[in-house]
Amino acid sequence: MTDSAALSRGGNGPSAVPQGLPEGLFPAARLAPARWLGDGGSVPAKAGADDWSPASPFRGAGDIFAPAREATGAALAIALAEGAPRIGPARDVPAESSDERPFLWVQDKAARKAGGRPYLPGLPRDLRHRLVHVCADSPADLLFALEEGIRCRDLAFVIGEIAGNPKELDFTASRRLVLAAERHGVPLWLVRLDARRDLGAARMRWDAVSAPSGPSRWNPQAPGAPRWKADLFRARGVRPGPWWISREEEADGRSRLEAARVAAAPGAGDLAGPAGDRSLAARASGT
Repeated sequence: MTDSAALSRGGNGPSAVPQGLPEGLFPAARLAPARWLGDGGSVPAKAGADDWSPASPFRGAGDIFAPAREATGAALAIALAEGAPRIGPARDVPAESSDERPFLWVQDKAARKAGGRPYLPGLPRDLRHRLVHVCADSPADLLFALEEGIRCRDLAFVIGEIAGNPKELDFTASRRLVLAAERHGVPLWLVRLDARRDLGAARMRWDAVSAPSGPSRWNPQAPGAPRWKADLFRARGVRPGPWWISREEEADGRSRLEAARVAAAPGAGDLAGPAGDRSLAARASGT
């Protein structure tokens, strides 16, 4: 995997905003939260009580759907795992103290071929010496290693990378991972490379792509912190929606996760998108 800062220099340009609509028609944004993401410079919408934020506690398993060519999924998984508060055996440790617990990263053969192995110099400095990497030959071996990993409470978190939609990763297997992660208090982020949305029991499900870097603090001509355009299309207990997510590294090597909910542009909205594992009625109501 390349340095995560290099992952954020791509992305698509802004979507076209309709200037006017014929009489009798109205924007889709009136029916449901708009999916238009603007150009990254929009003022974030005010977060509500049911919005996700970097300070939201997470216990369980989450899915991140991402293209393999960008390594965005792995970078976002690391950022989310770092930003989540500690839950489980280390929940009584102050947040400002250093967490030296190792973390597990499991890849199957197809994922290694598509995106490569983790690149240590590209990881956050406080994680480079804590990585435990496992190469699995098959999706079945990967699922076994993930379940064994989240049963180990000495791990800070677990990341899995799996390519496509293998038959071994069905709803039953997803449910087993979720229950084990919740029971043992070890968060799991499963990166789904070049996969289509399917049924899954994960508590949070993201679609993520790379986005242009934020402005540099010192040099306006240089790229700043890496940034991702992430759509939280399913979540339990929080409202789904689009987010800009970035991770900045402090001078002491610790990382800070920042996230801003994207405000819907006036008069902008898309037609109904793919339902994924939720009905269109559920998407329209935001449940």
